[in-house]
Amino acid sequence: MKKWLKASALLMITVFIVVATAACSTNGGTTKVKVAEVTRSIFYAPQYVAIEKGFFKDEGLDVELTTTWGGDKTMTALLSDGADIALVGSETSIYVYAQGAADKVINFAQLTQTDGTFLVARENIESFSWDQLKDSTFLGQRKGGMPQMVGEFVLKKNGIDPHSDLNLIQNIDFANIPNAFASGTGDFVQLFEPTASIFEKEGVGHIVASFGEESGEVPYTTFMAKESYMQKNEQTVEKFVRALYKAQNWVDENSPEDVAKLVQPYFEDTDADTLATVVERYKNQGSFAKGMKLTEAGWDQLQAIMDEAGELPEKVDYQTLVNTEIVDKVLNE
Repeated sequence: MKKWLKASALLMITVFIVVATAACSTNGGTTKVKVAEVTRSIFYAPQYVAIEKGFFKDEGLDVELTTTWGGDKTMTALLSDGADIALVGSETSIYVYAQGAADKVINFAQLTQTDGTFLVARENIESFSWDQLKDSTFLGQRKGGMPQMVGEFVLKKNGIDPHSDLNLIQNIDFANIPNAFASGTGDFVQLFEPTASIFEKEGVGHIVASFGEESGEVPYTTFMAKESYMQKNEQTVEKFVRALYKAQNWVDENSPEDVAKLVQPYFEDTDADTLATVVERYKNQGSFAKGMKLTEAGWDQLQAIMDEAGELPEKVDYQTLVNTEIVDKVLNE
C-alpha cells in the first residue's frame, strides 16, 4: 500500500512538473516567426511599427524580418521554408497556384490597398500630363509584378500603350532599378518610397504623379503563408494579425512625424523629414489597409489588372487563395 502511495505521489509530482513546464512554455515563452518582405519601403510602415512598439512581443511572437528584394525571391523563400510568412504582392499566390503547387499559398491579411509607387521624371516638369511620356524611355518594374502591371494599367487608362508609345525597359533586376535611373538610364522611372523622395531631394529626379492615386484600391501587398503552415499554426497567425492590426491603428492615429521617428532605424540613410513626408503622402492617398481584409471586389480588381497586362495564367476563385477568417475574428474582438 505504501509503495503504491509513493508511486502515486511520484506520478502526481511528475505530472505536475510536466504541466508546469508546458504552461511556462506557453505563457512565458515566445514563438519565432520568420517573415520575408519583398522590399524595404516606408510603404510597409505598420509592419515596422508592430516590431518597434512591441506589439508582436505582446502576443508572444519573436519576428525575424528579412528583405528578399523581389517577388520571385520572396516566394522562393516561402516555398522552401526559408520564411513562415511572406509580405508580397497577391499576384504571386496566383502564379504559384497556376503552377500546380500542392501546398497552396493563402492570403490572410492585407497591409496595403493602393499601389505604392510614384512616377519620377528626370527633368522638373511644372505642368505634367501623361501624354508627355509618349516617345520617352520609361524604366519600368519587373515584368509580371504588381508595380509593373499597375503601371501599365495606369498608362493605358491615360491613353498610352506602354509597348508601342514608349521605349519600355523592364529587364533590370528589381533592386537595381533606382541605381540604373541614377546612372542616367531612362527619362521616367516608377519608384517606391522613400527612394522617390530621396531622388527628388538630391535632384536626381522629380515626382510628377502617383500610381496609387491613379489606379485606386487594389490588394497590393498582403501577408501570406502556405496552407499547411496556417493549419498547423492557426493561433500564431491570429496573434500575428492582432499585432499588425494594433500597428495599423497606431499609424492611423499618430502623426507622420511620430511614425517617421519610430521607423527611422529601418531607413538609416533617410532623414526624418523625408520619412515624414512619405508617410503623410501614403496616409493621404489611403495606402495603409486599416481593416486588413482582402475583399472579393479587390481580388477581382487584382485579376482584372493582371489580365489587362496579359499576366493572368488562370482566373482563381476568391475562396481558393484568400482566408479572411482570422482577420474577421480579430476585427470583431
